[in-house]
Amino acid sequence: MKLASLKSGRDGRLVVVSNDLAWFTDAGTVAPTLQAALDDWERCEPMLRALAESLEHGGVPKERFHEHEAASPLPRAYQWADGSAYVNHVELVRRARGAEMPQSFWTDPLMYQGGSDGFLAPRDPIPLADEAWGCDLEAEVAVITGDVPQGVSPAEALNHVRLVLLVNDVSLRNLIPAELAKSFGFFQSKPASAFSPVAVTPDVLGEAWREGRLHGAVEVELNGAVLGCADAGVDMTFDFGTLIAHAAKTRALAAGTIIGSGTVSNRGPDGGPGKSVVEGGVGYSCLAEVRTVETLAHGAPRTPFLKAGDRVRIEMRDGRRHSIFGAIEQEVQAP
Repeated sequence: MKLASLKSGRDGRLVVVSNDLAWFTDAGTVAPTLQAALDDWERCEPMLRALAESLEHGGVPKERFHEHEAASPLPRAYQWADGSAYVNHVELVRRARGAEMPQSFWTDPLMYQGGSDGFLAPRDPIPLADEAWGCDLEAEVAVITGDVPQGVSPAEALNHVRLVLLVNDVSLRNLIPAELAKSFGFFQSKPASAFSPVAVTPDVLGEAWREGRLHGAVEVELNGAVLGCADAGVDMTFDFGTLIAHAAKTRALAAGTIIGSGTVSNRGPDGGPGKSVVEGGVGYSCLAEVRTVETLAHGAPRTPFLKAGDRVRIEMRDGRRHSIFGAIEQEVQAP
């Protein structure tokens, strides 16, 4: 089942989308918004699935689905907690700012709580007031949970995953060092994120969803050129069950909580940071990694951070090259 929120008010209008992303049918008879459906999932899920089946067979009124009319599936959420499950990424970005990586990072997940009172729509521009802030994209996978009890085990946590989606977790790299130096975490350096037009239930993903991981290439383009195609199921040190359990160690999580994977990142075959797509590697899912690799090779970064006019595209396709979640496609714009 694929769900989306068309732009309407602060919380969107819930619709069911066809598997090929071509059509939608209104889900207002079941729940007005995705958050309302998540709050009453036991009742709503079977009715939404019935709508989805009827949509596939032409049994309900349908309209063309246009991704530019979609908000993020949850236009705002009660909680957005982003992990850093790809330790290769953590190691690289810490190396870029001259910070050692503690050994505990391999056994204890990193996680920050981001702003969730308003997300960008998947085709909304990325507002950038000052290019000196070092604006970066970060292509990630995320899950939306139902109600999660405190102290849940990693295995049990996976039973609370309701939906899977993609995210562009925008970062302002040049603001991060000063914020982290205060030992109080990210705030100004993490502006609004954008999520894929569609969120899907894990069963839709088939074998691509296994062991608490989404397997498949996350395709990232910058200004029409391929930046990366790293496999989200490879080199993910902490699966989503572990990330959810980490977030729920000391508190319950409310339905509609979004948990992110952190930037998808693959090591090279030699265990190193990997190569660009041009060099025959799988590339990178953020510019910070590109710049770190360039610094290691040339003594200084050569690729600039995002600037006004740059276009970012993030997407994942199935084995038949059909888009699974639709595309996040954004242009950087000055206010």
